[in-house]
Amino acid sequence: MPSSPVTPPAIDVRELRRVYKAKPDDVTALDGIDLRVESGEFFGLLGPNGAGKTTLIKILTTLLLPTSGAARVFGFDVVADTKKIRRIMNMVAGGEQSGYGLLTTREQLWMFSQFYGMPVRDGWRRVDELIEAVGLSEQRGQKVHTLSTGERQKMNFARGLLNDPWVFFLDEPTLGLDVSAARAVRELVVAWKAAVPGRTILLTTHYMAEADELCERLAIVDRGRILAIGSPAELKKRVQRESLFRLELTSLGRGVAALAALPGVVSATLAGDQAEAPDDRQTVIVNLALSDDSALGGVISALGPLGAHIVALQKSEPTLEDVFVELVGRGFTQEAGDAGVFPAPGAASEARTGRDAIAAVHARETAEDGATADEDERAGATVEPAREPVEPVAPRR
Repeated sequence: MPSSPVTPPAIDVRELRRVYKAKPDDVTALDGIDLRVESGEFFGLLGPNGAGKTTLIKILTTLLLPTSGAARVFGFDVVADTKKIRRIMNMVAGGEQSGYGLLTTREQLWMFSQFYGMPVRDGWRRVDELIEAVGLSEQRGQKVHTLSTGERQKMNFARGLLNDPWVFFLDEPTLGLDVSAARAVRELVVAWKAAVPGRTILLTTHYMAEADELCERLAIVDRGRILAIGSPAELKKRVQRESLFRLELTSLGRGVAALAALPGVVSATLAGDQAEAPDDRQTVIVNLALSDDSALGGVISALGPLGAHIVALQKSEPTLEDVFVELVGRGFTQEAGDAGVFPAPGAASEARTGRDAIAAVHARETAEDGATADEDERAGATVEPAREPVEPVAPRR
């Protein structure tokens, strides 16, 4: 029985550099980064303006040539295999203003289906499926210029999904949207990814809560370098190695010192300017720092003999914003690939659909010459039609 083909990583970047020529000094947008995103991952890039996030996406989507280094998308080289990459990816950016405002939503999407090389009937069918999937059924005949910002971004997502991409690049997709529209976009992204195993998303965003909610792993980027990679939980642990709790208790009397002496308790302090008072009708706030969560049981057991009872208990969690400030705000300059950076976990589980489709494309196109662009930037590059479409978000009728 023949062995199953091995799925290459969705994104594989090695020592990637991009330098923009400028006067008086050149600008280094990417400074030798290494990055691996497995098939099926929801991966996020966080970084300040000018960190290099959009430059990386432009290179991965074949819109911009690297100065040096290598980058592959599902095994295809971004320089030599541009046509192959464009068949299997798509991109949506926040604030995108694509197409023609005088067309209807349905006409606009059909126009893009033709840009992508889809047969006419397949294009109309796919457009109608996606209009329903993104919740624009009532706006299908509405002129694009009359759509709200949220409706226009839903239309952009439908455009980005026309070719059933294997990897979907999202560059600040909720930029400028109100809370309701941003939530609708996030729900759409999650539903699309969950519909078919192996679908991969690379997201850039300034919204920390959005990255925390959506991404399985994150890379924090600054000045063209990756400072840290890990899951949101791993990155938060980086800036808070102790477990922090806030306890509201009936008066401890002189018991705070006793809590501080318990095993696993790093510190126990009264919050603010509170004074320890013996009056058990009062409550006090105690801030606890524990070596790990398991030490909390010993603290709770010790409260009874001390004459205190828990009124409220809250665990304090760091946020991705705390991580961001720790690494970027303090000028952290760790090199990508340094031992201190969180190691990438093992490869994600491989979907048979993704393996078979990728293997088929590789087998079919091995003999083809890759399209290598000589120009530095590829203005007007378009997504090529996928050869092996997968099931759309909405069920076929």
